[in-house]
Amino acid sequence: MDVTQILLVVVIAVLTTLFVVIGVQVVYILQEVRKSLQKMNKMLDDTGNVTSSLSRSFTGMTGLVEGIKTGLSFVNVFGKKRDEK
Repeated sequence: MDVTQILLVVVIAVLTTLFVVIGVQVVYILQEVRKSLQKMNKMLDDTGNVTSSLSRSFTGMTGLVEGIKTGLSFVNVFGKKRDEK
């Protein structure tokens, strides 16, 4: 074989090995990205659950405050009627 052919075979072998190693590393990186995105998605779902439960709590508290206001206004109306008599 000629020196050029030997050099060409060596370069092709080295490049093939290098591309295989790079390909394997890219697969590992994509797997890690997938895991990270799954964790982020779970965190966002949990955050959505927390905010919806907080929203329900605030709605309940708003209802309680409105009930107390209505009760106090009812007491004030009867208190004013007693004062008028």
